[in-house]
Amino acid sequence: MNPFQCSDCGKNFKWLSQLTIHRRVHTGERPFTCPECGKGFAQSSHLQEHHRLHTGERPFTCSECSKGFARSSHLQEHQRVHSGERPFHCPECGKGFTQSSHLLEHERIHTRERPFACSVCMKTFNHPSNLRRHRRLHTGEKPFSCPKCGKGFARSSHLQEHQRVHTGDRPF
Repeated sequence: MNPFQCSDCGKNFKWLSQLTIHRRVHTGERPFTCPECGKGFAQSSHLQEHHRLHTGERPFTCSECSKGFARSSHLQEHQRVHSGERPFHCPECGKGFTQSSHLLEHERIHTRERPFACSVCMKTFNHPSNLRRHRRLHTGEKPFSCPKCGKGFARSSHLQEHQRVHTGDRPF
């Protein structure tokens, strides 16, 4: 039996240090701060992993294609590209996924769950990226700029279409 129990959710831990780290889920405490960008982390190891974004360090390398990764878990996920392994299967339709998070996103198709709501118009979405893209309608943000003329676009696909104006490419 694990002697250390979280008073908020009842989860048990073998070590007090594990409970201390877990409590930060409830308190929101992030005592480890990146000196470069100010982002906070609940664990020092997460800060160390994050710091690799700034340094560009990628110590975990794929033996198949030599692609490097900042986290070992990302390498493990990547290696499924080569093996074809899809260990996470939808119980509804049987479709396989390389990551459990992709399965969870997929399952929203079957449940019609749309947990991400716009705070302005309350429209709901099944994925946070769809909500982020939608918010640009309200903010007018256009983060994708044409390098030739500077015109801004809310979606990268719209920028790609626009760039044909400059290249003369007419694929359709």
